[in-house]
Amino acid sequence: MTLSDLVRLALEEDVGPGDVTTRAVVDPAARGTARIVAKQPLVVSGQSAAAEVFRQLDARYTAVEADGAEVTPGTVVARVDGTLAALLVGERTALNFLMRLCGVATHTRSVVRAAGALRVVDTRKTTPLLRALEKAAVRDGGAANHRYALYDGVLIKDNHIVAAGGITTAVRRARAEAHHLLRVEVEVEDLAELAEALAAGVDVVLLDNMDDATLREAVAMRAVHRANGGQPVVLEASGNMTAERIARLGDVGLDFVSMGGLVHQARWADLSMRIDPLPA
Repeated sequence: MTLSDLVRLALEEDVGPGDVTTRAVVDPAARGTARIVAKQPLVVSGQSAAAEVFRQLDARYTAVEADGAEVTPGTVVARVDGTLAALLVGERTALNFLMRLCGVATHTRSVVRAAGALRVVDTRKTTPLLRALEKAAVRDGGAANHRYALYDGVLIKDNHIVAAGGITTAVRRARAEAHHLLRVEVEVEDLAELAEALAAGVDVVLLDNMDDATLREAVAMRAVHRANGGQPVVLEASGNMTAERIARLGDVGLDFVSMGGLVHQARWADLSMRIDPLPA
């Protein structure tokens, strides 16, 4: 689904056959300007979605602050001009996009700061149909993206392992299907599964829901595997990740941590739109 399609559906959901309040009280020919203002410290994200809302209503949206910018309360992040009817009809839909996406970017920025040099990535735990926007918000916050969807990366998870009859079989089958540029990742839940995954020749291992001590053991196992002539393996830790915990993991030796909470734990940011006073 394109951004244009998404915004069109969002407007249809809110406006339906017409905004009865605006139609009743506003001169359809009257024009004006408005400003969108941050009401809290936040990281900007979602400008393209907000701009598309007003584009579809024949109003002009000008971003004042770029996606990724960190702003303080009272900062004007965008300006809009057009008919007053267009400003009023588009206000809530545009703000809903901005508040959601600025919230993801702001939360992500706090996690990235806590992580220091440890790389943080997201997951596929995104709002249906908002994945592209939410993953962009993660990038605006300073983290990176994991695979986008099912079609662009091999990640053998616990249910795949059960369905295939074991890690070794699942990895062998994935290798047979994957082209030479596609890495194979497998999720493991304990050190015995890690040993099997290493022996199977995976490229990446997702260490799922392991405590800090077990993560250290996993890193040590990889070092032994490599010293014994094994292939290089990337280690990703996931499960029960918070900013506070990630800050503790910086010296463990992991390559990166993945955190679905970058998106699903984010709170909406607070922004508002104010129409400028009309000429007397």
